[in-house]
Amino acid sequence: MAADEVYEAPPRTVLERKLRERSETHAEFVRAAEEFARNFGEAGTVSERNLKRLVAGRNRDGSRVRPRPATARLLERMLGLTIDELLSPPDLVRSVETGEQELRQMLSAARRVNTEVLALLHEQLTAVRRLDRQLGAAVAHDEVATKIRQVVRLRSHSLTPDTRAELAALLAEFGTLAGWQALDMGAVAESWQHYERAKESAHESEDVAFEVHSAAEQAFVLIEVNETATAVELLRTTEQRARRDVGRLLRSWLAAAYGEALAAHGQRSESLRAFDRAASLLPPDASTLDGPYVALDPVHLARWRGHALARVGEPEAVEVLSSALSRLDPTFTRAETGLRVDLATAFSAMGEREQGRLHADRAAVLAAEIGSARQQRRIDHIRSSLKSSDTVQPRRGSRP
Repeated sequence: MAADEVYEAPPRTVLERKLRERSETHAEFVRAAEEFARNFGEAGTVSERNLKRLVAGRNRDGSRVRPRPATARLLERMLGLTIDELLSPPDLVRSVETGEQELRQMLSAARRVNTEVLALLHEQLTAVRRLDRQLGAAVAHDEVATKIRQVVRLRSHSLTPDTRAELAALLAEFGTLAGWQALDMGAVAESWQHYERAKESAHESEDVAFEVHSAAEQAFVLIEVNETATAVELLRTTEQRARRDVGRLLRSWLAAAYGEALAAHGQRSESLRAFDRAASLLPPDASTLDGPYVALDPVHLARWRGHALARVGEPEAVEVLSSALSRLDPTFTRAETGLRVDLATAFSAMGEREQGRLHADRAAVLAAEIGSARQQRRIDHIRSSLKSSDTVQPRRGSRP
């Protein structure tokens, strides 16, 4: 914290008190506001200079400061209070009493977290996953963020080691889901931070399965920013660590993830061997899961292998992906979107431009519906490639 922001005097406004509760400097809060505005479509902005006037509550001439409507709305959504409440002087005595009451309430709530409550929280995680896979992060992201805040509060006030470990594992699951959502929405830096926090929670759970899963998920951010060599190494070491300590389903998923990283890095043969290993590890019945959630069965593994084949330009990709598409559960909208993008890529590589366009067009509709900026970028690249192919002039003497 900057030296000029050491908290000695009482807060002048509720807004200033909120910044202190968040343990943020003015500059840190401004960055958080910018990220919040991007993620939630807010037009408002707040500069560090403007924020200093707002937390003071008064202009230099003594008049009451008032932000622009868009800025007011941004602050209200971020902090859950009206702008009049945020700019009002805090009642310090009431604040202390309220803080003590809230602490007692949260300690009491955390003590009531038992097997039934944990089961309910897991059911809520399952429900939000269904929303996410079918409707996308555009619908489910806010709900995931809300559940993360709720579980964080319960874990931070839990004094029972076993319960705290269970909540930490649950938080790792919510964190990896949030990381994947942010990645799909194109927010790679936010995605990375979600995975960092998920890894910290997984470590507190003291369950190796959650630790390796959180670490492996983060490798997809590296692939997205073309740090493929780093992703390959991360997944190689993660898979090695998991060989003795986790079940076959997660080991199969890790092998497939390693295969994708190898394909992204251009290592075709090694990638296909990894997918062969994933197929040999995949248990016949993956319906019972006692570790981190992974969506993997023969159809999803085929879809994943087809993605790798398309990446390395193998003609076999079309057959593998088409078969996976015909068998895919229709509720997996995000999976279908990616699968069709891969088919468009594979058909385009074979010179089948019309088939490539058909799948790209359908993928574009789905990507718009679920808010997938990640897939939309891939679609734009394919369309640009197809357009370039269409405008190539025939050689002299050749038939048009």
